[in-house]
Amino acid sequence: MNTFDNLFSRKSIRTYNGENITESELNLILKAAYASPVGRALFDTLNITVISNREFLNKWEDYCESQTEHRPFYGAPTVILVSSLIPSTDLKSVNVNFSNAAILVQNMAIAATELGIGSCHIWGAVRFLNNNEELLKELNLPEGMIPCCAIILGHTDEKYELRDIPENKIKTNFIK
Repeated sequence: MNTFDNLFSRKSIRTYNGENITESELNLILKAAYASPVGRALFDTLNITVISNREFLNKWEDYCESQTEHRPFYGAPTVILVSSLIPSTDLKSVNVNFSNAAILVQNMAIAATELGIGSCHIWGAVRFLNNNEELLKELNLPEGMIPCCAIILGHTDEKYELRDIPENKIKTNFIK
């Protein structure tokens, strides 16, 4: 697949057939995360947690459902959580830390699309995770790491097809 076909066919997948991704698929997706640009070379401020433990995922989803009546993983067998150190004293520059985490997730989504693996960025479930000390403790994250975003992954029967991308989808200003 060429780059533009990949970008123009990527979509959020919310149906999974229960088939786990293989170790080699996971390694390629993680390699895409490792290839991500990281602002200010703050690699040591990032942490990736690969979660395929169904018991933990069910507890996390149960908690989300108790808050929103929604199960955010749609049956995907793997969740990759990206956490970062967020400096509480420098609130004007934390966008770098959050952006770095989001870029890792986007690179993984692009890799998953290339492999034909379903993926979906997960935000709300991470917000709820951050409010549940019991679940956070089970993750055993390095000191000071705060979950920022996640991606769900799994095999799907959906197909990636080129989409028409409207050019006015996002308001764009030009300063010439």
